Amino acid sequence: MSPPSIDSPQTALFLFISLHRASSFDPLINSLRTLRVAPPRPFTCSTLPSTMKPRTDQKHGTKFEMAHTTQTQPEMETKRVENKSQAAAQAVVSSWREYVNAFLAAEISALTRYYDRVIQWLPREDDKGALLAAVAAPRKETVGKDEPFPDLTHERDKRTAILINGTFNYDFDIQALLIHLKTKLSRTSRLVVLLYNPYLRWAYYLATRLGIRKGELPSTFVTRVDLQNIAKVAGFEIVRLRLAVYCPWKMLGLGTAINRVMPLVPLARWLSLTSVVVLRPLVPSSKQGLSCVIPARNERGNIENALKRFPDLGREAEIIFVEGHSTDGTWEEILRVATLYRDQFRILAVQQPGKGKADAVRLGFSHAREDLLVILDADLTMPPEMLSRFAFAYDQGHGDFINGSRLVYPMEGAAMRFLNRMGNIFFAKILSAVLDVRLGDSLCGTKLLTRHDYERMVAWRKDFGEFDPFGDFELLFPAAELGLEIVDVPIRYLARTYGETNIQRFRHGLQLLKMTWVGLVRVKMGVRKKRPLASENAVG
Repeated sequence: MSPPSIDSPQTALFLFISLHRASSFDPLINSLRTLRVAPPRPFTCSTLPSTMKPRTDQKHGTKFEMAHTTQTQPEMETKRVENKSQAAAQAVVSSWREYVNAFLAAEISALTRYYDRVIQWLPREDDKGALLAAVAAPRKETVGKDEPFPDLTHERDKRTAILINGTFNYDFDIQALLIHLKTKLSRTSRLVVLLYNPYLRWAYYLATRLGIRKGELPSTFVTRVDLQNIAKVAGFEIVRLRLAVYCPWKMLGLGTAINRVMPLVPLARWLSLTSVVVLRPLVPSSKQGLSCVIPARNERGNIENALKRFPDLGREAEIIFVEGHSTDGTWEEILRVATLYRDQFRILAVQQPGKGKADAVRLGFSHAREDLLVILDADLTMPPEMLSRFAFAYDQGHGDFINGSRLVYPMEGAAMRFLNRMGNIFFAKILSAVLDVRLGDSLCGTKLLTRHDYERMVAWRKDFGEFDPFGDFELLFPAAELGLEIVDVPIRYLARTYGETNIQRFRHGLQLLKMTWVGLVRVKMGVRKKRPLASENAVG
């Protein structure tokens, strides 16, 4: 083996002298002598390295300083990897936000796509408008902090939704905001408020720290009870509260499945990241004209009594009889009383080409000319005198959809059979859970609503489906979806004095059960049909 070499003679000489002066290093000197010294390289002069350059801006002499060196290949590769990692992280965050916005927008659009416009009020600085852009609405606008809010008090048959996206969670006086806003709203206005879950504030803190969400950390977290109290003293009322987004990631559909199913799970359903709250201003209205639709099939003995017992409502009123293939002379009786009572009432008589009560109600509403619509069954088991209670509840602003309830007071005689009663209780309870509203009776035939809201319900029905045999569910479902306040008016259910019921308990019960299941999937779980609007991307 050849001894190691030293490729610099100057280095070898320096080592030799240093070791020679120390007598205690004799063994090392002997070893050094065995080293093979490499021949000296030729010495040549060269220019300054590229990393050094002279500075001539000094008064005396020339100084040298290091120039900016170019990046080496490993450094460039490292930066590329870092940039790719940052881009990937940003893509993940962007995908997360896009998914959450799309999910929330679908819930909000269940209401706003049937409204006339949406105004986002007081968007935060870090809100780039992605949620508003994803919401379906015929017209969309934004009103910032220093911009005047439009006056909506003149709106009577128009509906405007005011979107408030997380603003309450950063404000120290929510009541003042609501009081200020109420002066600009009409009875038909609705606030759609997105709130963070007060029990998961640690999750928002963690998400902010990890960079998943940007912006200032939320400071104000309100519970449902807190919001109810604040809304009440500010002149508002919570119409609906729905929990949304349990998993902010799609995860190949698993996250979506979790978000659909969790609202059905007791207790755990309250672990949602956000909630979508609909509030309405408490504003009474002046008396409006009323159209009463009376579907009648084989009810000849009750037609004249319906007019005799019809109350004075203190407003313009019209009565629309809809006769449906009777065999007992009901149509002839309607024509007779229409002539007899024409000086007391404005009466319209139409014959039904289709079948069923739901079809009769639709036909009657299509002929109505007044602003308020109400249904009165021709069997008169709901006393006609009680119609004034329905009109009064609406006039006072207690509700937008006034629903009769037959299950409060004892019923007269055999007004309702036992199985029918059990079915009514069952559907009232299950619909309350599906629609997130409180219903005392879902199948009472008497209901009062506005004509402009009914027109929205017609559009909703086209999306949902038309298979309700009685017409009760196809009014209650959209009333809850549209953010209408549903109020029950208790009545005493009376026994029939003429004719027989047209209800087929088991066949009609199965149809209602089917509609309830569809409502559970499409309303509660949010699996709705997609129906894009041609103008839903228009932003004012």
